[in-house]
Amino acid sequence: MMLTKKKGIQILLKSMKYKQIDPSWEKIFKKEQKKDYFFNLSHFLKEERKKKNIFPQEDKTFAAFSGLPLKKVKVVILGQDPYHTPEMACGLAFCVDEQKHKKLPPSLKNIYKEIKSDTQDEPRPLNELKKEGVLFLNTVLSVEEGKAFSHRNRGWERFTDSILRALWEGEKKIVFLLWGKAAKRKGEELFIGEKGHLVLIAGHPSPLSARYFFGCKHFTKANAFLKKERDEHINWTKR
Repeated sequence: MMLTKKKGIQILLKSMKYKQIDPSWEKIFKKEQKKDYFFNLSHFLKEERKKKNIFPQEDKTFAAFSGLPLKKVKVVILGQDPYHTPEMACGLAFCVDEQKHKKLPPSLKNIYKEIKSDTQDEPRPLNELKKEGVLFLNTVLSVEEGKAFSHRNRGWERFTDSILRALWEGEKKIVFLLWGKAAKRKGEELFIGEKGHLVLIAGHPSPLSARYFFGCKHFTKANAFLKKERDEHINWTKR
């Protein structure tokens, strides 16, 4: 049976537990789901999940938007796509469920090293920081097992671009942390005009480019900006 546009979108949203997102994001979601690319994306994912291992689990696809209202976002950390090894992807860029995984991905280890060096204190588990107002957003929200960036150019970029534009156009001042060339390019494409946000750029925290990440001091710089503009901060550490 041919998948109709309406049915395809219903399948995507139902399988991803769309209702788990905070209601403040719904306007963006509903606008995007009416577009052809979203239908094509839904059909692609439906077929891929039939025959391949796709990460994260369907109910974690939109985890970044669960429990974090749009207006509460203080910091955006922009990643590429989910971890492509089994059970690692949790729907939050760079994060893993640390209660399940004691062996952390190299990029996450390097993020912790920089937080400790920057703040002179022990870092908190990264996935706890969503409660503090950190949006861990990948530009692509799904991936095939063992194939990094395999879901590139399937439609996710248009969706996450809409999220980034909404944040950029919003009234609240936000810190955008762009790590790596891909994130930098995304910022150059979308962050147009003087909006008063803080955009910080550094190398990607992966071992291949971490020498351009270490010493960036993005965490204390972010807090200095947030304290000035919003009288708020992110508690990056256990203290």
